[in-house]
Parts: sequence; structure tokens; C-alpha cells
Amino acid sequence: MTPRHSKSGFDITPLSRDAVAKLAAKLDPEAYRITQKAGTEPAFCGNLLDNHKDGVYVCVVCGLPLFSSHHKFNSGTGWPSFYQPFDPDHVVRKTDAGFGMVRTEILCARCGSHLGHVFDDGPRPTGERYCLNSAALKFYDKGAQLPPESLPINGGGGTAKAETTAVAYFAGGCFWGVEHYFHRGPGVVDAVSGYMQGHVDHPSYRQVCTDTTGHAETVKVTYDPAKITYRRLLEAFFTMHDPTQMNRQGPDFGEQYRSGIWYVNEDQKREAEEYIKELTASGRYGSRKIVTQVEAAKTFWPAEEYHQEYIAKNGASCHVKDPW
Repeated sequence: MTPRHSKSGFDITPLSRDAVAKLAAKLDPEAYRITQKAGTEPAFCGNLLDNHKDGVYVCVVCGLPLFSSHHKFNSGTGWPSFYQPFDPDHVVRKTDAGFGMVRTEILCARCGSHLGHVFDDGPRPTGERYCLNSAALKFYDKGAQLPPESLPINGGGGTAKAETTAVAYFAGGCFWGVEHYFHRGPGVVDAVSGYMQGHVDHPSYRQVCTDTTGHAETVKVTYDPAKITYRRLLEAFFTMHDPTQMNRQGPDFGEQYRSGIWYVNEDQKREAEEYIKELTASGRYGSRKIVTQVEAAKTFWPAEEYHQEYIAKNGASCHVKDPW
């Protein structure tokens, strides 16, 4: 068979039936039922549903990277959901007319294993919801050594190509404006509104607004360090909002609107603290003290879908300054 390569550099040549059978024989019964018999796991029971770590999701059968944590969102359906695949070439679509309805089944492009279905009720920018079975996937943390079958053709140094991105978290008042402008930064891959640093799991906007959960409205920024530095993101963040306002920003007040930088490693912590010292010494804010909190990042909970790209979708105005 003529070799096939995806746009991201992976071998997606379809495997023979015998090769797939040998790989599938190593699966546990549930993974075999789902991937080889087009089964579906019960809602809210999959082990990857609430996985919020950064990393890549590969086919449990052949190891082909299928989805990235950067595109995962909480759909509320009970199954892991993504708004786009790792690479469109890695997922095959097939009409499924079973159970008295017509749906679009998704399969691994390399081994043909059943993954789930795709629907047209997802968030921007694709408007699609890839609904996956946890048992059809295997997750690798960002930076983890991947097996050969999960690497691009030329190796890639042990990590899949999509993991050359990095993540940063910023809280600067209402997340609508902060997300809107981070989206437009050169080198920014994605920006998502959500909640962080609180003590309630899966908080809703209504809960956060009670000012009792400890969460701050936060934007998760996924970026390409080769195109934009963390320092530049810090500069943009401090341009967007007033870091001297305690537990408020413009007309919005309360703990959820506090200024904060939630770092994911010691390098981010060091850069954030050093930049705050620079700003303080510069006299930019006069006698006003910078009250921005710098803390280790806790769990990021994506906000409800209607909050995502709110300004772009609704044409709302915002006091946040354009930093670009």
C-alpha cells in the first residue's frame, strides 16, 4: 500500500486487518468492545472526562495522536469533548445510520478503530463537537516521552508536534475582554475563559458570582513560544487592565475580578515577579501599589460556552485596552 503522511508529519497509512487484530488483542475488554465493536461507554463514567492536564490524546489501539488538551472543552454531555482534532487527517468520518438516527461516526485514520461521533453543536471557531469514548484514547502528559508509534515520521525529539505550545493563566477582571484581546495576540494559539484558584469543583458562573467559591475569572492562554514570549504576554496583560485595583476592575467588583497570574512552572513565577518589580520601579502607577497575585496554578475550569468569545459573538464593548 502506498504510504500516506498527514500534514503534521505522521504516518497514517491504513494498517492491515491482521495488524489491527494483533494490536486489538492487547486491549482490555471495554476498550476492545468500544474500538472494535463500535460500542459506547456510559455517560460520565469515562476516566478522561474530567482530565484537565495539558497533553495529547492518542488512539489506544495504534497510538496515532488524535486530540490535544488545547482543544478540549466541557460540553456537559458526559463524554470527553473537543472542538477540533490534533490533525484533521488523523480522523476519518463515516455515516452511521444505526439506532434509528443518522450520525457521523469518527474513526482513527490509521487503524480504523471506532472513537465516537462528531456533531455540529460545538463552540467556535469550528462549531463542532467531537464526542469521544475515554476507552478509545490514551493520554500522555505534556513533555512525556511518547512511544515511536505516537511520533511524527522524523522523530520529533520524543514529543508530538502540537506540544511545542505552552500555557499561561491570567486574571484581570471580567474575562470577556481579556480573552478577546489575548485571542488576537501574534503567536497566541487559543484563549479560553474560565475559573481558577477556588475551592469548588466544576463551578458555575452563578456560583462564582456569589463571591464565596474563591475563584477568579481567568483566561487560559495557549501560545507558541517560538512566536511570542511569556514576557510579551505579561506586558500585554498589564496593558489590558489596572493591576492596582483590589478585587475589582472598572465597574466590576468582588473577589472573582481580582488581578492574578497563576504560574505553571518556576520560570513563569520568576518572570512574573521580576516584571512586577520593574513596573513598580518605573513609577508607571505613581504611588498606587500593584496588587496582582502571583500563585501556583490550580485546576482550570472552563466557563460556560456562552462566555467564550463573548465580545466577538455579541459585539459588546469593553474597557479592556488593546495591547497589540
